[in-house]
Amino acid sequence: MKKTAILFLLISVFSCKKEQPKEIVIVESKKVKQSEMAALMLKMYDKNLENKKLVLEGKQPKDFPKEFLNIHTAQLTDPSDKKPSFNAFSDFYLNSFKKVYETSKDSLVFRHNNAINSCIACHETTCVGPIPRIKKLLIK
Repeated sequence: MKKTAILFLLISVFSCKKEQPKEIVIVESKKVKQSEMAALMLKMYDKNLENKKLVLEGKQPKDFPKEFLNIHTAQLTDPSDKKPSFNAFSDFYLNSFKKVYETSKDSLVFRHNNAINSCIACHETTCVGPIPRIKKLLIK
């Protein structure tokens, strides 16, 4: 029994390895500047989310954000994404979005969903990534 204990102790001592120093890897991150259009789209999303909450409460959204009119001039992340249909989709969105502010309370859900569907229609042609997020703005 004594020999087994000594053998176990010796194996334990010799099996211990000196801990190697861990290698530290420094990764430089590149900050990508957000395009004007990306920033504007995020503001549009936030405003539509705010409007959804108001509409669900039966309240009329107020104060159409004039900065949304910059949709025609804002620089895109990839300028080649600005297809000839872009301006038509932008006008369609702005007209649909303005109607949310000009409608009666009984048409709010319909007008809000029209505005959101106009976003989806445009994104189906270019930049499809945000569509699942945009669809969450719809009122069912």
